Amino acid sequence: MSCLGSAKVDDRFAHISTRHPCFSGEANMAHGRLHLPVSPACNIQCRFCKRTFNKAEQRPGVSAQLLKPQGAVEMVRKALKLCPEITVVGIAGPGDTLATPHALETFRIVHKEFPDLINCLSTNGLLLERYAKDIHDVGVGTLTVTVNALDPVILDKICSHVVLDGKKYTGVEGAAILIEAQKRGIRKAADLGLLIKINIVFVPGVNGDHIGEIARTVAELGAGIINIIPLIPQHEFTDWEEPDCVELSKVREAAEKHLPVFRHCQHCRADACGIPGKGDLSSLLYGEQREFEQTFSHG
Repeated sequence: MSCLGSAKVDDRFAHISTRHPCFSGEANMAHGRLHLPVSPACNIQCRFCKRTFNKAEQRPGVSAQLLKPQGAVEMVRKALKLCPEITVVGIAGPGDTLATPHALETFRIVHKEFPDLINCLSTNGLLLERYAKDIHDVGVGTLTVTVNALDPVILDKICSHVVLDGKKYTGVEGAAILIEAQKRGIRKAADLGLLIKINIVFVPGVNGDHIGEIARTVAELGAGIINIIPLIPQHEFTDWEEPDCVELSKVREAAEKHLPVFRHCQHCRADACGIPGKGDLSSLLYGEQREFEQTFSHG
């Protein structure tokens, strides 16, 4: 990308980040987002991730129900009535957004009806290179890619398998396939002008010493901001120690040498609604009250 092109992207990032509650701490308390739970399947398996449908857990990978793309416009209308401060429509699950065509079709419909809203897609990046142009063409402006390691030996400890074009890959081989796909995808998305945030799930004793290197690499590939999410032990990591404040601060400092670090993540559900820093309205949106557990998984 040329220097002029980079400057334009930087200007867009500064403008959008002030309105995107997952890209800016200031926006996190002032602007809302709606997550549309339209993606039913995932093409990788992280060892800390347990995707499900329920009304109890407050974490990514969980939704009360699966929404069809054709119902998205009505859901956006209802959400805007509940929370006029919503500036972002995002799709973050409950499965991976590119594992099925549902997310892209939903954005195509929503962007036509609500062109002023920011469209944001989250993905593990396995199919990002393949669909980057489609993501851009359906009106997505901001992108979140979860990159937990760039060393296949490390990633093998975090991700148990990858499914690509109907074939299952495990071990270091599967990890290497995912890493290379993520690198190519981030580069292509950045070249298309998408504004990219990188999520890293921090697993103490596994990828902590590697986070600075992840930040350096994704910055070179074109990412603009990074979000380090502390592991909350569950699934295969049920007995693992979650990071303390000192450990989290250390890895954030390592990442911040290369990219700005977002520090206000709310670990949102796949059907979240409202202003993140002021509570969730999805129970009102979907017409049911919910009790929440404080658990987290993401892949």
